[in-house]
Amino acid sequence: MHAHDEAQLTFAATGMVQVHTGAGRWLVPPQLGVWIPAGVQHHVEVLSDAELWMVHWDPAAARAWAPPTRLDRAFALRITPLMRTLLAVAFDSAMSADKTELVVRLMLHELTETAHAPTFLPLPTGATGKRIAAVAAGDVRNRLSVAEIASRAATSVRTLSRVFLTETGLTFKTWRQRARIVHAMDSLARGKAIAQVASELGFASTASFSSAFRQVTATTPSAFLEPSA
Repeated sequence: MHAHDEAQLTFAATGMVQVHTGAGRWLVPPQLGVWIPAGVQHHVEVLSDAELWMVHWDPAAARAWAPPTRLDRAFALRITPLMRTLLAVAFDSAMSADKTELVVRLMLHELTETAHAPTFLPLPTGATGKRIAAVAAGDVRNRLSVAEIASRAATSVRTLSRVFLTETGLTFKTWRQRARIVHAMDSLARGKAIAQVASELGFASTASFSSAFRQVTATTPSAFLEPSA
């Protein structure tokens, strides 16, 4: 874990990474980027062979150039065609300083106007919550009942429900569904077919998988895989 004096946009041009903060983790396939404000502790975990691009802003420049919106918290966003073009231009070594400033100013406007991507999985902070999360995350086919998960984590259903809502801000049911879909996004971004992922996660059909995927991400698996979406 480390922090920067500058704000940071992390983008995997190829491959797959996860960005961890004290609050949880973001899955970052090439369709997404993650904004990390200055001073926020984080680390980047490379999940597959990746080409990683990072853009840094001095905090004063980010405040001066960005639209009047909140950039004081970490979030994931979809990389729009415009943002992808801006990133490509920004990494052109022949670009002048004046043009660079215009590009990174426009980047701030684009990232604040793009809908956030729900790939964030908040993590429990206490020992009990971490045990529960480990058991639930390992049950990708959703076969265990809540009572079985609580038992394996050496706690009660009542404690499970209270801990998750308190420490993650999500009900256990919502967290479990999001964890399962984040796992699905990981598999899809690694090149697995939609039908294969649906089967591996225990969904009755591709249609039921797509419905659950849409509930969490507000998009379909096929749209998620489309870079220009």
